[in-house]
Amino acid sequence: MAKIELRGVAKRWGEVTAVEPTGLTIGDGEFVAILGPSGCGKSTTLFMLAGIYTPSDGDILFDGQRVNDVEARDRNVGIVFQSYALYPNMTVRDNILFPLRFKNVDKAAAARRAEDAARLVQVHELMDRRPGQLSGGQQQRVALARALIKEPQLLLLDEPLSNLDASLRLTMRSEIRALQRKLGVTTLLVTHDQIEATTMADRVICMSRGRIEQVGTADDLYHRPNSIFVAGFIGSPPINLLSCGISAGTMEVGQAKLRATGGEGACVLGVRPESVILGDGPFRGRVGDLEPHGRETIYHLETPLGPVRALEAGAKSRFRVGDELSFALSSTLVFDARSTRRIDGAGAQTPA
Repeated sequence: MAKIELRGVAKRWGEVTAVEPTGLTIGDGEFVAILGPSGCGKSTTLFMLAGIYTPSDGDILFDGQRVNDVEARDRNVGIVFQSYALYPNMTVRDNILFPLRFKNVDKAAAARRAEDAARLVQVHELMDRRPGQLSGGQQQRVALARALIKEPQLLLLDEPLSNLDASLRLTMRSEIRALQRKLGVTTLLVTHDQIEATTMADRVICMSRGRIEQVGTADDLYHRPNSIFVAGFIGSPPINLLSCGISAGTMEVGQAKLRATGGEGACVLGVRPESVILGDGPFRGRVGDLEPHGRETIYHLETPLGPVRALEAGAKSRFRVGDELSFALSSTLVFDARSTRRIDGAGAQTPA
């Protein structure tokens, strides 16, 4: 396994910068996810680690050794692509064995490693089939076995679950996480799916426009987002973002005045839907729509502040479309309107 370091790593395509200069350390045996929208630079970062792309600036180190000029096939990196990239004319066995064609491994040892890798991902009974005879989940497992047969020091997963249906994604998330823990292999997952990132990884790297917005645990990104972008990207249903202003310890949100514990000037108040408390409070709204989810209900409120989403636990919805109600806000976050960064220590409390 390996400790991975990026020191000032950047990637440019002519005048276009895909990845801004980036510093990052991934610990030996750690599972890290890069999360972000399309075009944010996450796959470019993965391809630089794999050796497919060469950095425009900076250094990539594996266990302290610079690997910028090391060919992809010599980096001992396993990759699982979104498309799986299995060879349709080969059997499962030959697909798994393929990476060892470039290694000095005798046939008997290679066969044992292929069988071991297949058993790890539960495809050992499918070794004589071809990819066209497999389900999507089985193909994904074969691609994972092919990456693991190299006994890689770094495992790279590029949107590996995006072609699977919802129930199979849930199963494979658990299986991949359990397998990573068992093997202890340093792993980097690239995804645009926040649930994949937050449920599978030890730490999440949230990227936007080629730069890292925040690195932390799922709890850090959800409860202590550094910016409006992170707050809006993490969480489902999304956070409510309300315009406000703070002056001399008082926050004005629409017509309501709340005591504020920090901040000054034009701000944005972030309120998670579960922190919108329905039934009493200084704010008024009308239920424009609701989404029953069995164990919870999401209310879409029409308010003078703009649209507000509220999440309330319980199998039965307390309100109906058209109901007028009052509500309060709790567990709020405050962001500077100009810089979009979170204001440490700031928050809205009780009515002023």
